[in-house]
Amino acid sequence: MEGSELRRALGLLGELLERRGHSFDLVVIGGGALLLQNLIGRPTLDLDTVARVAGEKWVPAKPLPNELVRAIRDVAVTLGLQRQPDDDRDWLNGDSTVLIDTGLPKGFADRAMAIQFGSLTIRVAARPDLICLKLWAATDTARGARRNVDIADLKELDPTIDELRQAVRWCCEKDGRNDFADRELSPIIEKLGHHIDDLMEASDG
Repeated sequence: MEGSELRRALGLLGELLERRGHSFDLVVIGGGALLLQNLIGRPTLDLDTVARVAGEKWVPAKPLPNELVRAIRDVAVTLGLQRQPDDDRDWLNGDSTVLIDTGLPKGFADRAMAIQFGSLTIRVAARPDLICLKLWAATDTARGARRNVDIADLKELDPTIDELRQAVRWCCEKDGRNDFADRELSPIIEKLGHHIDDLMEASDG
């Protein structure tokens, strides 16, 4: 989906939920969140939901409520957002919900921007948090070739030194291993045109 297609899908989803008497408040990250803020130009396969907001609490997105899943799939049929044969994920899914348990960057909730689509509220992660999460995802070897997409997104975002410093600090704290920066982060940071030692020195200072 291009950015305009994603907004159209969310608009239709919000209208459909409103007609059916349902409302949901979702927190989104990933490429879809970047597209909704016009921070990248590439299309995305899906919109990653990390949490649902219930009252004042954030709860894991997965499993998404049945009423929401039905509406998501009805929108997919209407707009032709068919899933790939080897991919059973819906165009809006809760597969990133593990980050609620492992931890999001401090202040994430306060920085998120809410966009309303009918009775659907979409809280979009802010740029600094998306940089943190993209850098973290790029270190995950289990993502395979998707790591190249994460790195490409980071290059397009062109983080400032301060943004990279914060992202490096957060990733190091999240992982906890002494050699994480040198072994996992360093190759990625070099692809972004920087050196890990400079960022670590700035972080420590």
